[in-house]
Amino acid sequence: MAFALTGARVFDGETIHSGLAVVIEGGRITEVVPGEKLASGIERRVLNGGLLMPGFIDVQVNGGGGALLNDNPTIDTVRRIAESHRKFGTTGMLPTVITDAPEVLSKAIAAVKNARAENVPGVLGIHIEGPFLDKERKGAHELRFIRELTAADLTWIANADCGNVMLTLAPNRVSPDLVRALTEKGVLVSLGHSEASYAEVTKAMASGARAFTHLFNAMSQMNGREPGMVGAALADPESYCGLIADGYHVHDAAMKVALAAKPRSRIMLVTDAMPTAAGGPDSFALQGRAVHLVQGKLVLDNGTLAGSNLTMDEAVRYCVERLGVSLKDALRMASLNPASFLRRDHELGRIKSGYLASLVHLSDDLQVLETWIDGK
Repeated sequence: MAFALTGARVFDGETIHSGLAVVIEGGRITEVVPGEKLASGIERRVLNGGLLMPGFIDVQVNGGGGALLNDNPTIDTVRRIAESHRKFGTTGMLPTVITDAPEVLSKAIAAVKNARAENVPGVLGIHIEGPFLDKERKGAHELRFIRELTAADLTWIANADCGNVMLTLAPNRVSPDLVRALTEKGVLVSLGHSEASYAEVTKAMASGARAFTHLFNAMSQMNGREPGMVGAALADPESYCGLIADGYHVHDAAMKVALAAKPRSRIMLVTDAMPTAAGGPDSFALQGRAVHLVQGKLVLDNGTLAGSNLTMDEAVRYCVERLGVSLKDALRMASLNPASFLRRDHELGRIKSGYLASLVHLSDDLQVLETWIDGK
């Protein structure tokens, strides 16, 4: 049965409107009309203020609610991560598996594939972060699992068959020909964890690489004579940049530089969340190594950052309250921009007729009140 959400301002992906009714039927938005023009027979669900917007989309989620995909790559883990982050507005995500043994990566792909087959709400695909990385910029990735990408790897990555497949790789460790082969098979290649030169990065981008994983973190930095990965990311107007806006991964000033340099349509907020996020415990084990939440940030015993304790609603609030980003830009960075990166902006990231009814209702102070995924 059709129903209409009314009583809240509506952010349609571009503009904030007042007085609109969003009609939902069969999991999709069927029309968006002024409230006074809503047909009398349609059930009204009054939201009593706040802001109705497209749901958050997070393309880098390692864990949440005490669960970690690497630790237990099963459908139950995927479900728990999705359910935990949904409470904080994430209605679409890529569960993320980081560098690990081949059997762990295989099980993670199977878990996401099974989750999608069973219609676990909000699972759009998988992000495989590694293992084809640069050992010089491994971050919290386990050195013993980092390896070269081979032609044989193309098969299992391209045949993952679990929705959107995002792969983070190091452009100085993977040839442009292999990058091109991946992108031609529909893989969303993102560059990260690398000491690559500007020239190496631009070759990978010319071969189809589409994004940069957690901008500024675990990558060659920019200087006057060698722009590195950061310089390549900031100079290119078309590539997407994931940004962890938690105040620990990137200095506020550096984030403001990125926001000034890149088109706002190419910045997408990510959490890089770990099991502590979205209601989890204060510590966990990552491949046998202890990770602790210390004054808001997650660190290994040697002080290395190991993901984040962030949720998407917190990232949005951080951008608005600390970085001075306009509300509309911050909301786009959490919804329409990642939908566009995933090539799903024809059905996600907007409140518009024909789009999936994956929505979040925020209070005036940007706290999550309610979510819908495919109208439920």
